[in-house]
Amino acid sequence: MIRLRGAITAMVTPMNSDGSVDYEGFRGNVIFQLESGIDVIAPLGTAGETPCLEEDEEDKLIRIAVEEARKYSEKSGRKVPVMIGTGSNNTKDAVRYTSRAKALGADVALVVTPYYNKPSDEGVFRHFEAVSKVGIPVLVYNIQGRTGKNIPTPLLKKIASLPNIIGVKEASGNIDQMMHVIKEIKLEKPDFAVLSGDDSLTLPLIALGGDGVVSVVSNIAPSLIVDMVHSALDGNLAEARRIHYRLMPFFRAAFIDGNPTSIKYAMNFKGGAGLAAGAVRLPLVEVHDEAKKIIESALKECGI
Repeated sequence: MIRLRGAITAMVTPMNSDGSVDYEGFRGNVIFQLESGIDVIAPLGTAGETPCLEEDEEDKLIRIAVEEARKYSEKSGRKVPVMIGTGSNNTKDAVRYTSRAKALGADVALVVTPYYNKPSDEGVFRHFEAVSKVGIPVLVYNIQGRTGKNIPTPLLKKIASLPNIIGVKEASGNIDQMMHVIKEIKLEKPDFAVLSGDDSLTLPLIALGGDGVVSVVSNIAPSLIVDMVHSALDGNLAEARRIHYRLMPFFRAAFIDGNPTSIKYAMNFKGGAGLAAGAVRLPLVEVHDEAKKIIESALKECGI
């Protein structure tokens, strides 16, 4: 079973000026991430604007990611897994999306807690039970701020006992809960990955025994995030702290007016190869003028 550890990029979906998906821009972004040393690429998550994508668009994005990761592996000898967001608040659709990801060659499925419905703990468990039967490694995505439902540690422990559940993207923002996840689950199952869903909490979580981050900031600064995460994992906390504090202004700015609106503005502002971003799709809109100033200032301050 695959073990997730290191720096994972929650990739944006670039858009053309007419609102269509910029597939070649996405391909360039994937290549940039791979060549920058990122450990896993993760399209079709929150940063990828998945709720506003059509299924045929998602298919093409998955195919591009898998194709480029495979080509890179053959060239470099370094395997970079592809993790695809396959969540839904409809269990039947989550199973279908997860099956599609598996069929198209993805290595891992990222499955968010069912949202809006606000199911009971038993309903959440049965949702992940159904997805786990697809037969592809599954990373649980716990983000109460977007789903309205937190996965408490006892429930996560029950979910972790299911086949093919390999870890959790912890985006609760609650460091106390993260510690309990490590204590109650990871210490018993060392291969169970506990990954930060917040860039700013990456270093604290690794110091407590976590495994890395599913990062938004690595869309624009993959090498720095890789260096910070691997320094921390290797026990070089002084170097990890140096990078953490260097990037701290942008950790805030990257979410100042929402995600992925803020990171897309930053990528557009910086420009260059591997930073295709473009516009966002409604109901998302471009960041407001004050946010633009904060983002630009943070980029300069951090030397990104």
